Amino acid sequence: MAIEIEKLDYTPDDIGDLVGRAFEEYGEKNGIDCDYVSFCFVAKDGEKVLGVVQGHAYYNEVHVGDLIVMEDSRKSGIGTKLMLAVEEAFTGKGRININLTTYAFQAPEFYKKLGYEVEYVRKNPVEKLDKYFLIKRIG
Repeated sequence: MAIEIEKLDYTPDDIGDLVGRAFEEYGEKNGIDCDYVSFCFVAKDGEKVLGVVQGHAYYNEVHVGDLIVMEDSRKSGIGTKLMLAVEEAFTGKGRININLTTYAFQAPEFYKKLGYEVEYVRKNPVEKLDKYFLIKRIG
């Protein structure tokens, strides 16, 4: 067998579907309902993208992978609206919390204002790169 590893700059739909099915199957084998869902919310002004939040929900949790607000749209409430869209989409649907990470130079205070609690801070020799692990209970 000759195994090759290929790096892709994006996740093709068929690979995303494969990951979702694999999570589902593994959960079933272990008596757990995976309920794997990818999500992406986009804030737009006409055709202009102002911000994006994306991630996955599986088992009984939601994981926010990325929240990006374009620099010229920051401090306008777009990040809050995007995070509230995630909360609204998953609250009352069997999910118990939303998890995410952020670095010290990014947005830990923003998430705290939205009701997220710091579970852990992984210290880094470069203080701005201290990594914050946050959670918000929704169920």
